[in-house]
Amino acid sequence: MPSLKDLKNRIASVKSTRKITSAMKMVAASKLRRAQDQAEASRPYARFILRMTQDLARLIEISPESSPLLVGCEKAQTILLIVLTSDRGLCGAFNGSIIRETRRRIAALEKEGKTVRLICVGRKAYSLLHREHEAKILHKVESAAKKQIDLADAQDLADRLIALFEEGAFDVAHIVFNRFKSAISQIVSVEQLIPFGVPQANDNDAEGRLACEIFEPEQNALMAALLRRNLTAQLFADLMESSAGEQGARMTAMDNATRNAGDMIDRLTLNYNRSRQAYITKELIEIISGAEAV
Repeated sequence: MPSLKDLKNRIASVKSTRKITSAMKMVAASKLRRAQDQAEASRPYARFILRMTQDLARLIEISPESSPLLVGCEKAQTILLIVLTSDRGLCGAFNGSIIRETRRRIAALEKEGKTVRLICVGRKAYSLLHREHEAKILHKVESAAKKQIDLADAQDLADRLIALFEEGAFDVAHIVFNRFKSAISQIVSVEQLIPFGVPQANDNDAEGRLACEIFEPEQNALMAALLRRNLTAQLFADLMESSAGEQGARMTAMDNATRNAGDMIDRLTLNYNRSRQAYITKELIEIISGAEAV
């Protein structure tokens, strides 16, 4: 049985931990509001440019001169997975759910005979995957020193993806990330980024093709520029979604940790009081027994 001093030290230690988790919860809550506003603000632009790119892709004639980002490769042998996690932990199952989905997809693709390559965006993605998949990692990105994500981050990542695609490092690229739903809920999502997925045309599209379209510059150059902008916009929106989800997961995790610390303090305090009462009772019995012996 622990001594009174051990219990007292343990209570003091848990109280210190509760102060830390409570402070982290408040910091995450303040960051969550800003990250959520940014994520919600990025969605309309990402949806609009995606829809505009889809509409243009249905209208133009695909030819050998068309952008490789639209045409893609004849084979889809090498699959690139962009794993988007946080740089820091203490955010519950936020990173674990992404890593589990990534490992599941790697196993499924390799079972089909595909070659898998990885780009780790976030320190946790690399630290959790490099031991078993070191040879598959083409690049890693960390942003722990930055206070917030800006468009330049998405642009740099998009430029690197396009360069690797043009070099033939992969045939198809998917991104695995957490989409923000609420402070207590993040949805693991997988999106194809390269090549651009052209939706199936319907009757309305066929009627629209009969109208006169004027492209300036010519349609292939316009489509190539729009595909690059769309890739940057989708990456930026995904980074915003992941950032908001991270802060929400961290706030929830720290709230649960603070509550658990409070419960543990109550249990330890009860054990301390019981042990102290037992110690006092034992001392009284010894004093009374000594007095009766005299």
